[in-house]
Amino acid sequence: MKMIRISSMIVVMATVLFCSQEAAAQVEIGVKVSPSVTSTRTIAKDQYNFKNEGAGVGFGLGVIADYFFGTNYAFSTGLLYNVKGGEVSYSYKGPNDLDKKPYSDDINLQYIEIPVALKLFTNEVATDTRVYFLAGGSLNTLLAAKVNDKKVDNDSGDKFTKRFNTFEIGALLGAGVEWQLGESTKVFGGLSYQRGLTDVDDDFYSGIFEDNKVELKNNTFSVDLGLKF
Repeated sequence: MKMIRISSMIVVMATVLFCSQEAAAQVEIGVKVSPSVTSTRTIAKDQYNFKNEGAGVGFGLGVIADYFFGTNYAFSTGLLYNVKGGEVSYSYKGPNDLDKKPYSDDINLQYIEIPVALKLFTNEVATDTRVYFLAGGSLNTLLAAKVNDKKVDNDSGDKFTKRFNTFEIGALLGAGVEWQLGESTKVFGGLSYQRGLTDVDDDFYSGIFEDNKVELKNNTFSVDLGLKF
């Protein structure tokens, strides 16, 4: 139910902006690359020793579009490929174990993402230079998954995509600077943070502990570099 409410809010925001009479006044389309630092937040009882073991390196790229409905306001979306994940560790006592065994998984998740955000621009802070702020969400679909650099579980023979939920919703915040290079060409650079709001675990880890309160959620800090034309 929580995922449905979040999705509805994002869809409503997008609908309102698209229905604005001035939504088609100006459209700027471009490309973006986003090297990133990613990690996996873990939510579980202390006795499971379930925790994040560090950040990994991710990468994103794709097409973006800004639909202006005012001089300084735009609805920002796009179609992006992004890599997320991080290493997690845990321990549990199995049916034939005398002691808890430590385990660790290096998780790599690849998504197609559709950002849905409001982008606010300042007036020029220098010649042909404006600062922007971004706030909204992202609707993400899982393409592929690897655990410990493998696509297939050697024990079950199943692809690791079966361990993780197909869809993810994230909150998106960002800021940056945009420079006008010509009549219609602009470059930009900035920083963004995407915080996963939904559990990416499809009952694999919660099944290990027989506890549905065990959750994994993504964190991504990105450097955004792009060109609009």
